[in-house]
Amino acid sequence: MHMLEYTDRAVRLIKERIPGPARAWVRTFGCAQNENDSEKIRGVLDRLGYSMTDSADDADLVIFNTCAIRENAELKIFGNIGELKAIKASRPGMIIAVCGCMVMQQHIIDRIRKSYPFVDIVFGVNAIDSIPRLIYEHYSQDTRIYMDPDDTRTLSEDLPILRSGKAKASVTIMYGCDNFCSYCIVPYVRGRERSRRPEDILREFRQLVDEGYRDITLLGQNVNSYGKGLDEEIDFSGLLELLCTVEGDYTLRYMSSHPKDFTRKVIDTIRANERVSRHIHLPVQSGNDRILNRMNRRYTSADYMDIIRYAREKIPSVTFSSDIIVGFPTETYEEYLDTEKLVKEVGFTQLFTYIYSRRKGTRAASLEDSVPHSEKVKWLNRLIKVQR
Repeated sequence: MHMLEYTDRAVRLIKERIPGPARAWVRTFGCAQNENDSEKIRGVLDRLGYSMTDSADDADLVIFNTCAIRENAELKIFGNIGELKAIKASRPGMIIAVCGCMVMQQHIIDRIRKSYPFVDIVFGVNAIDSIPRLIYEHYSQDTRIYMDPDDTRTLSEDLPILRSGKAKASVTIMYGCDNFCSYCIVPYVRGRERSRRPEDILREFRQLVDEGYRDITLLGQNVNSYGKGLDEEIDFSGLLELLCTVEGDYTLRYMSSHPKDFTRKVIDTIRANERVSRHIHLPVQSGNDRILNRMNRRYTSADYMDIIRYAREKIPSVTFSSDIIVGFPTETYEEYLDTEKLVKEVGFTQLFTYIYSRRKGTRAASLEDSVPHSEKVKWLNRLIKVQR
């Protein structure tokens, strides 16, 4: 059954169950992609007649859009889910739903099923268009609804979007990831790479410009690999050129970029198009080649520096930011110092630094992690000081 048909059915039940205006709170954890997904969730809820609120205290529906990138993120989310138990006890009709990357893992779903019986609905990253059906089934069957995390459906192109800002906006250009960095859970929870058709992206982008958005970010787990699998002959450089044909006053940004796919052609395209931001976020993760190899990053520190040098040669005003993981399994102090060296050489304007977090199901999870956590904290603090 089409989403619109379930929308009509869900709306009738919502009006029957909720006296007065229905209110929803969508709380987002994690990255910009999750923020963009939450805007689509809000769009669907708006179609169902919900108005948005900013807390669980007066919400009839609470949706937590979750992140699985690090263990601490999951622990924080479980803590926040636990806090909803008392609120729901005082509001028995409240629906609590959990979605996003975290619940694409079966062991997480099993934990929610066992330890959080007050959670009513669980659905994955590509099931936003199923929200009307899930609400309808929950109300009509008076039961908990848990979607299978192995459901690899494609996110619908015609989802409504309720954006959270008036000046800045984001456009997803692709979903999933094929890189399988050894520490990263994303390919397992978001699936393989799937690029959106350029005409769909162009239509959404043009609408944003027409509506007055002036700061627009293209989103993907690895935007540089855009175009793979499409019938059209187009790559990320070609997409940038296409979007820059749209008339208007705007800045075009993008994230995230992978160094192995960040070509000189992309740099040349940025140089040729003033609307594209001169800031490049280029996650390096480590400055040591052995660690990069164990991370399955598929470039060397020399490869990375070649990109930096070419970009600075072609675009003198260019700036860089990056992500770095310290304390990767088997990393030595001397190897960590190679990362310090690279940070000093590049001179990033901003650095996002993390201690390695073991993710069940990834290849790195099976590696011996012999570095004490206290030592990793020292390395992290050193690196932050170097960056400052």
